[in-house]
Parts: sequence; structure tokens; C-alpha cells
Amino acid sequence: MMEISRIGLDIAKTVFEVHAVNAREEVVVRRSLRRNQLLGWFAKLPACLIGMEACGTANHWARELTALGHTVRLIPPAYAKPYVRRNKNDAADARAICEAVSRPSMRFVPIKTVDRQAEAVTHKARQMLIKQRTMTQNSLRSLMAEFGIVVPQGPHHIGKLLIILADPQDIRIPGVARAALNGMADILATLDQQIEALDKAIKAQVRANPTARRLITIPGFGPILSGAIAAIVTDPRHFDSGRDFAAALGLVPRQDGTGGKVKLGPISKRGNGYLRRLLVNGATAVLHGKNARTDPWRARLLDGKPRKLAAVALANKMARIAWAVMTRQEEFRPRAVAA
Repeated sequence: MMEISRIGLDIAKTVFEVHAVNAREEVVVRRSLRRNQLLGWFAKLPACLIGMEACGTANHWARELTALGHTVRLIPPAYAKPYVRRNKNDAADARAICEAVSRPSMRFVPIKTVDRQAEAVTHKARQMLIKQRTMTQNSLRSLMAEFGIVVPQGPHHIGKLLIILADPQDIRIPGVARAALNGMADILATLDQQIEALDKAIKAQVRANPTARRLITIPGFGPILSGAIAAIVTDPRHFDSGRDFAAALGLVPRQDGTGGKVKLGPISKRGNGYLRRLLVNGATAVLHGKNARTDPWRARLLDGKPRKLAAVALANKMARIAWAVMTRQEEFRPRAVAA
């Protein structure tokens, strides 16, 4: 036990796999631990390097093990996968993590603090509620279409269906169906209230966070996008440049090349999909605004490229600007444009 220098820990809900080696790269421990045994077992060890995959509950266990004096490194799961030798199982994953964490070129994920993770949970809860609201709206639309009641597409037309449901004199909907559909209408009202409450909470977080207040000065950035980046991106200096940050969000083309010929495809869609979607939505709002062509770069982009492709290109640029604002700790300064 005293010879352990590096550990690969595969975390799960109940059973955790441990793979430990000494300074001579000899396997000294290979065992399973129950959830209630984990902290007690690691508390008996001298300080060592622990590698884990950056997945669910990883930040919690990283904070707990760091408090015991260990050095914890979180590895993106895709980077640990190539070190799995043959069949995939928990023990093989722990061995692969132990090997991957020792590589000098390995990239690691910063560990979130409790406050940062709490802010990120607010965004995840809001995203889930919006998804449930969309599902309920689509279900309500399809069920009322069974009785010949159809309204134009778009969430802003759902109110017309709610007015019909609230009218007891409308005989197109039978009473039994009306009672069930009114229950769905109540769910929609509750979801709207919960989403509005989370929106207010996020705006309050943005006002209290200096980084978010700087981000909101960038064109296309609103409270939701600014708060999300400030909460999820723990350390912007983890990326060497703004281009690396945009690439980590999947806003760059996929590359497929051999023999010196490189083919560029659609965007890679790697990294955090929530941030990528917010950036593209913000870029789309900028391109639809009245000042879309005041910038020569955006004007050339709109003239030569489809609007959706231009939105992704602008989202890439917005991500790079956000990285610069976070690393320099200063507000966005627009470039002077000649008249």
C-alpha cells in the first residue's frame, strides 16, 4: 500500500474499480470498492496521483479526494478510450485511466468548485424544463389535432389551443378529453413559472459574477449565454488560445486527410453541446439584427455564404472573443470601422 504512486479510478454508482501501480510501473493493487468504502480506503493511503474520467459525479469525488491530500486529474473519456487493450469492462477502464494519466501530452479537465457546479446545475435544470415544455406543447398540439383543431406551427400559437380548452362552450372536444388536456395545460403553466424563476436566478448570478458581466458586453451575448460560459468554463487559461477554445466546443470543421491532402467537413460537434447551441443562437440573432452589415467581415460572410453557415462562423468568432475577454479580464472593445 505504501508503494502506490499512481491510481486509475473508474467511478460508478455503487462499485468502483481501482488499479494502482508503483514507481516501477508494477501493478500493486487491483480491486473493487463499494461506495461507502471509497473515502475510507483512500484516507489510509499516502498522497498519490489519481486519474478519473470526467463524467457524472467526477467533480464531487475529485473534490473529496483532493481534500484527503491526493492529486486528482480528470481525463476526457474519449482520451482514455484508446488505452483500453481488449474487452471493455470496469477493471479494464481503470487500468486504461491509470495508463492515460501518466502520459505527458494528456489533456485534463479542470475540477469545478461547488459554487461553479451549482451555477451549472441551474442551466441544466432550465434546459431540462424547456425540453419538457416543448414535449408537452407538441403532445397538446397533436392530441387536439385529432378533433380537427389545428393551429399554425410555433410555440407562440399554443395560446390559441389553451383558449379553446378554457372555453366550456366549445363542443368540438369531448368532456373526457377536455379534462385530460386541461391537465396538460396546467403542466405548461407550471413549467412556464419554473423556467421564469430560473431565468431570474441566472440573471442574478450574472449580476454577481464579474466574468459574466464582462461577457455580456460582447454582441450576441445575453444573460443565459454569459452565465453559462462563466459557470461551465472553470479556467479559460486551460486553453492555449481562443482557437483551441472554439475547437473544444466543436465549432471547427472535421478533418479527414491522408497523403498530404486534407478534406474539411461539417463542424465536429465535440465538446459541450449546450454552449455550442447558445453560441449559434446568439450568432443567428446578430445576423438577423439591423446592425448585421455594419461590420465588413459579417457583410462579406452574408454575401458569400448561406445564413446558417455564416451563423456557425460567427459563433466560432464569438467563442474566441469570449476566451480573450475571460483571460484578459476586461470588457469587449469593438473594433473601429471606417465610415
